[in-house]
This record gives sequence, structure tokens and C-alpha cells, in this order.
Amino acid sequence: MAAEEESLAATEDASLLETIRTQRIDKIHKLREAGIEPYPSGPVDKTAAADALKLPDGAAVTIAGRIMLFRVMGNIAFGRLHDESGDIQFVLSRKELDQAAAPESASPEVGFKFWVRNLDLGDFVAIEGERMETRTGERSVNARRVTLLSKSLRPLPDKHAGLNNEDVLLRKRYLDILLHREVQEMIYKKARFWRSIRRFLEDRAFVEVQTPALEHTTGGADARPFVTHHNYLGTDVCLRISMGELWQKRLLVGGLEKVFEIGRQFRNENQSREHLNDYDQMEFYWAYANYEWGMQLVQELFIHTISETFGTLQFTLHRNGREYVVDLGAEWQRYDYVETVAELTGVNVLEASTAELVAKLDELEVPYDKDGLNHARAMDALWKHCRRQLTGPGFLVNEPLEVSPLAKRNADRPGIVERFHVVIAGSELGNGYSELNDPVDQAERFAEQQALREAGDSEAQMADDEFVEALEYAMPPACGFGMSERVFAFFMDKSIRECQIFPLLKPAST
Repeated sequence: MAAEEESLAATEDASLLETIRTQRIDKIHKLREAGIEPYPSGPVDKTAAADALKLPDGAAVTIAGRIMLFRVMGNIAFGRLHDESGDIQFVLSRKELDQAAAPESASPEVGFKFWVRNLDLGDFVAIEGERMETRTGERSVNARRVTLLSKSLRPLPDKHAGLNNEDVLLRKRYLDILLHREVQEMIYKKARFWRSIRRFLEDRAFVEVQTPALEHTTGGADARPFVTHHNYLGTDVCLRISMGELWQKRLLVGGLEKVFEIGRQFRNENQSREHLNDYDQMEFYWAYANYEWGMQLVQELFIHTISETFGTLQFTLHRNGREYVVDLGAEWQRYDYVETVAELTGVNVLEASTAELVAKLDELEVPYDKDGLNHARAMDALWKHCRRQLTGPGFLVNEPLEVSPLAKRNADRPGIVERFHVVIAGSELGNGYSELNDPVDQAERFAEQQALREAGDSEAQMADDEFVEALEYAMPPACGFGMSERVFAFFMDKSIRECQIFPLLKPAST
């Protein structure tokens, strides 16, 4: 199929696709017969398309990228080349190419007609020539030499009509990136997001560390882990469900005072607009600080990171079927857990029984998981219902001990811990607390969590006796905080799945 006869039309017709592939494979044979390797190794000393556009007329230049458009008009052809920086037009002419010296290994027939017949949309090529301006005023490159870099066997889908199913877009994300510049920009923006967090913490003397992704005992969160068998050690291990919380606190025992980690963590749970099974997370631990200092630092971190990433602090966000207008530069609120739930539901969660909490959930038609349901889980479900009514920015504070097995008790309020959550647009975007460093208290809470696991709560935390032993050597008072890439997705106003480059999907149907 000649390039000028082919459009960017998508095709799901298997027979048509196979016809196109067969034709292009035949072109590969013709290329090799002419002494041209369709998949050379390079290198190519290229000028980015965006930079080539800025060169003066007549300047020698080599551009390289993918052919996105190609049109033949008699003895001249116009193509559009795409690289990471953008697009630029190139011009092939019979006069220029037929006069150019062919490569030593190529047949003398290699010229304008040869390239017109054997180039296709999607091919990677290098164009050597001079910067020129066409009669219509478009900045272009007049080709003196064409080098095929990689032959495409499949036709590209149409940008607007051929690739609009979200599942297909995510499964073939490379095409989504190629055809939709905004997806490429999102990747750059996400890189700025993590880079700004890293620099913010490093500028404040935090040290980046790496902790194990495989653990005998998961800790640091209430979540169901992925479990696999370690053949060499002959034991089952889990993929981590937190960013090394119990390991980072061991580092505080060892004398480090400010540590953080950015990495991948895994939870074997349901997927939703805001939750995936594997995602990037950041956690920091700060010795000699408490949750009040932590909230101040986290507020500064959010303002810095979001401003650096998006260039603004004002957003209109869509979550939970609602529209939230959020200004991170405004005063950050404090939401008391017990008072907020009581105000919005009329229930005092510290005094209500499990049956009363469940009755209220049913009355409000709040969905909840009945498997392993207990007082803490019912309390948490009721809070999440209330949370959706809060715009933020602000912090949830004064949370019950029942839902916070690793946080330090509030000395002035029995049953309450020194914990905080970032609350924005009806969701929690980060979790921190004054870390529990009493080994006896920690052992007791692990025992309580283990009892919940045995009663059917698969998300209750596992007991970690080795961590308790580390605490017995004494850990200084500290504040810890964690946030995930869900924060980025929030301010993109997209689902977290859309904001991952290659999210995990079900296997494609055969």
C-alpha cells in the first residue's frame, strides 16, 4: 500500500490488517534487495523538530522521527515528521533525491520514486537537508538524503476516530502518547511532581533511602498484601503495602533523623477511580518532631509541589459526583474526627456500638464490606461518608485509637491519637502521625490487630515482633507521613488509572 494511498484510519478488520502487514513485509524484502537495512542500529545525530523550526533558511540540518502524514504531488512529496519535541514538515523532490549520491551499499535505482513507493505512515526516518520555507510559508526541511530507521508493519489509528476506547487507550498506551500530546505532557508533569517532592525534602536535610519490597511481615498500613513463595529461602513472602514504614523507623532507632523513600508499593485489593493495586508512594520519617510539626511541613510540601507541578494553587476538581473549588493558598482547616461525624450524622462514634454504627450506615445507604466487619471498620465507613462533604484544604485530626494502630496516643484525650490526614475535595490525600515508640504499647496493638485478622479482617495489620524488638532499643519521638501518586491524579482531575503510564489491566480477550 503506497504511503500516499493510506490514511491514519484505524482498523479492527483482521483481514485488512493482515493485508497491510503483508504489503509492508514485502516492502522490507524490496528494501533489502536494494541494499537498505530497514532496521539499522544507528546512531542518528539529529536536531529536535522544535529546534529545527528555529533555524534560518538554508541551514544544514538532520531531523529524525516518525512519519505522520505523507502526500505525493507529482515530482514532489510532503511529509510530516514527529519526534518528542513536536512536528516538522519535510519535502522530497525528484530533482534533489535523484541527483543525490546513493549509499555505496544501495542500488542506483534508490531515489525519489523508490522512497515514495516504499515509505509508509508510521515509519521512522532520518532526513538530511536544508531548512527552507515553502510557498505557503511553512518552515520545512528540503531532503537531500533519506535514511530509513525503522519500518512500521501496522497502520496507525486515526487520532480522533480510531482510538477512543479508554481500555484500548490504556492497553496500547504507546499509541495514546503518540497521538495525544496531552498524555505526553502528563508524563512530564508527573516527573516534575516527584522531582519537586524529592528536592523539597532534600533541601530540608532528609536523606533518601531504599527499603525491602519483599517482606516476611507487612506493616505500616491496613491492607491485604500480595503473597508469593520465595524458592531460595523456602518461605512465603509479601510485597510491601507501605513505603517501608517499619524499616524507616528502624533507621531512626539506628540514629538517622530525617529519612524518606519514593517507590512502588502493592495492595491486593479492589480497583477504583482513586485506588490501584500497584502505585508510587512517598513516606518520610522525622525524628524529634510530632504531628503538629508534621502538619506544618506537609502543608508547605503540598503548596510547593502542586505549585511547581501545575503552576497554580487554585483548582476545580470533580470527585464523588461533585464539583469542588479548592484553593491550596487559602487557610487550611482542622476537622475533628468525632465532632465532624457527629455534626454530619448525629452519631458519636466513640460511644456508639457496632450495631448502632451499622444501623446508621444502612440508614444513610452507605456501602460497606460485611466481611470482617467490626467497630473500627464501621466507624471508618461512616467517616468516609462524611469526608465527601468536606472541600478543604485541611487536616483531619483527633482520630480514634481503634483506627490508628501505629500512632501515638494523645496524652490529653483518652482513646484519641496524634494522627492527621490531608483532606481535599472530599478525599484523604495523605496520612501522618506522631509515631508510636512505646514498645509495650506497640506489642499490645499488634496483638489486637492479630486478633482482628483471626476474626476475619484480612486488612488488619500483621504482628512484627522484630520491629517491637527494635523499639525496645528506643526510638526517638518522631513524625511520619505518606502520600501516593493519587495526589497527582487528583490535581490532574483524572482517575489514578489514567495517570499511570501503564496501569495493570485484565488480560486482553482472545
